[in-house]
Amino acid sequence: MTLYLNDITAPEPSPERLAADHAAIDALLDGGELQSALAEWDRQRREYATWAALAQLRFQQDTQDEAAKALRERADELGPVATGHEIAIKRRFLDSADRAGLEAAVTRQVVRLWEADVTTFDPSIAARLAEENKLTAAYTELTAAARLKIGGQEVNLSGLQPFAENLDRDTRREAAQAEWQFFQQNGEELDGIYDRLVKLRTSMARDLGYENFIELGYKRMRRTDYNSADVARYRDEILGTVVPLLSRLMERRRRSEGWETLYAWDEPLIDPKGNPAPLGDHDTLVAAGQEMFDRMDGRLGIFFKLMNEGGFLDLKTRPSKAPGGFCDVFPTVGMPVIFANFNGTYQDISVFTHEMGHALQCYESRNSGSFDTIWPTTEACEIHSMSLEMLSYPHMGLLVGDDAVERFQRMHLEAFLTLLVDCALGDHFQHEVYANPDATPAERHAMFRKLERRYMPWRNYGDIAYAEMGATWQRVLHYFLIPFYYIDYALACCCALQFWVAARHDPREALERYLALCARGGSASFLELLKSTALASPFEPGVLAGVVKEAEAMLG
Repeated sequence: MTLYLNDITAPEPSPERLAADHAAIDALLDGGELQSALAEWDRQRREYATWAALAQLRFQQDTQDEAAKALRERADELGPVATGHEIAIKRRFLDSADRAGLEAAVTRQVVRLWEADVTTFDPSIAARLAEENKLTAAYTELTAAARLKIGGQEVNLSGLQPFAENLDRDTRREAAQAEWQFFQQNGEELDGIYDRLVKLRTSMARDLGYENFIELGYKRMRRTDYNSADVARYRDEILGTVVPLLSRLMERRRRSEGWETLYAWDEPLIDPKGNPAPLGDHDTLVAAGQEMFDRMDGRLGIFFKLMNEGGFLDLKTRPSKAPGGFCDVFPTVGMPVIFANFNGTYQDISVFTHEMGHALQCYESRNSGSFDTIWPTTEACEIHSMSLEMLSYPHMGLLVGDDAVERFQRMHLEAFLTLLVDCALGDHFQHEVYANPDATPAERHAMFRKLERRYMPWRNYGDIAYAEMGATWQRVLHYFLIPFYYIDYALACCCALQFWVAARHDPREALERYLALCARGGSASFLELLKSTALASPFEPGVLAGVVKEAEAMLG
């Protein structure tokens, strides 16, 4: 029987209902019924998370829909209330005299996560958490409302991408000008939103006993087996390994095209013949995707069919749809949903396979244990998504045509290398921002441009002054919505490249290891998950250099 997205419902909670649910858990624990308390709490959390996911999805699907906006606002207000109850319950479980019994029931990893979680909340910051939600929603709504005129058309930010990759250099420049004109026109508001977020997060961190938001941000990301010093060393390795390679690739591209200068608007055109694009429209790509997953593995094919037939794929661009892409899950039924914005470029394929990796993982691990193990921590989540992008290489002819397969792979590899550098830059910027929370917006722009020159020495914005002043970070939603997430892509990229290297030698064995990793969900920490599937840690010296060397050989 097919499950349909439109059939999924969850009762809207209220403060009173949440308090009553909390009291029910307390009563079970007071009676010494640990297992019953865990089971009831798991049910409650799945129901609340399903409602919250539906509320967020409806808003993202149409940011101008008044009913969807009102529902999101109620969710934003209720979120800190729910968090307060959740933290209080976690503290009760952690205070249990039977710690061994608790770890046996929920795993040592879940206990570690709870130990991190309880340091991130106090009732005194609840109102500020609600304000943080409102500010992040304001960023989403503002960027979703963008209307850019180019080539006789009106497009949103997602719809601008085909022009940004156009073979015609003047068209690419026009696309860059249109994008940065939008951000310049809204720059003061975007700076204001971010400034309030930085100061708000800093005030919460200090009230919780942290020096600044950096440590609290890491706790929010639930990082239990590495710290900011490890990340800084990894950024340095990217600087020493990937930046020189990309500099050579950019210079090769400049020479091959006969350009005197490689400008920022030239970078999106990775392939001199034109970036390989999907063979057809949305329906064509979805049909080809079904055949691709059928060929890769029957399990993938069956799952994709469930997603497609049930309406769990929202891939078409619409005027009021939020930009970007994501995967979420409805824990009461164990089904994920994929949200994206197809625009007719190769990025449709990357986003399509990327979000399918997320969806496959949470579906495979839906029955793995407790609510806390449906997802692993986010850097591990990104292994599933980025690896599926690369494991699908052998079947890419279905999506781009057999004659473009090698070109697609080369383009995709170079895009991965650029992402490594971009994420290291973005992570370094965020560390600087939260270490200096009183910096002015102008100082933040200068901070970013200085770092950009270090990580991307080839980047030249020409006469686009707003980009040249260092404001391009404003287009990265992660900085606004989920601070310190961005480096997770760079960590996962190193792991995905390892799967790619393995698949070149034995594709079936690599896929089986990948599926086994998906099924483990969040049952272990990031480094433990890597060890369980024979992946080397990105923090180990030389691991990144090894996979980058393989990519360099492929790129010639």
